[in-house]
Amino acid sequence: MTYFELFDIEPHMDLDLDALKVKFLALQQQYHPDNNQNDVEQAVEKSSQINQAYETLKHIDSRAAYLLKLAGQDSGLEQSIHDFEFLQSALELREQLDEADNSEQFTALRTEVTQWIDGLIREFHIDYTEQDWSEARDTVRKLRFFRHVLLDIDKAEDKLFDDEQFDAFDDDF
Repeated sequence: MTYFELFDIEPHMDLDLDALKVKFLALQQQYHPDNNQNDVEQAVEKSSQINQAYETLKHIDSRAAYLLKLAGQDSGLEQSIHDFEFLQSALELREQLDEADNSEQFTALRTEVTQWIDGLIREFHIDYTEQDWSEARDTVRKLRFFRHVLLDIDKAEDKLFDDEQFDAFDDDF
C-alpha cells in the first residue's frame, strides 16, 4: 500500500494539506495502540507507517521524491545540484539571509523562496508528466534546498524575535 492509498488520495503533487491532516488524525486515532489493545504490536507498526506517510506527503519536496520513488526513478536524489545559475542564485539568497536583521527582510526572503518553490513545482509537474526523470530529480534536489532555506529563515526570525524580547526584558530592569 502506498502512502497515497493509505490516505485514500490520488498520487499527485497538489494536495489539500488541511484534508491530509484531518485524514492523518483520523487514522492515528483509529490505529492508536490504546484503541487496539488486542494487537498492540500491529497498532504500533501501523501508527508508525501513518506518521511516516504523513511526514512524507505534507512536505512538497518529500512528496515529489516519493512520486519519483513510486515511478522507480528516485535513484541519485542525494547527488549535488549541478545547475550553475541556480547555485549562484542560492548563494546570493544565503548571503541575504545572513545579512537580514529585521522582519521585513525575512518576509521578503520568504516571499522570494516561495516564488522559487512555486516555479519548481510547475517544473516538476512538466518533468513528471513528460517522464523527464533527470530533470524531475534535479527539481526535487532544488525543492529540498529551498525547504532548508525556509527552515533557516524561520530559525533566524525566531532568534531575532527572541533577541528583541530579551532586549525589551533588559530595558525593564
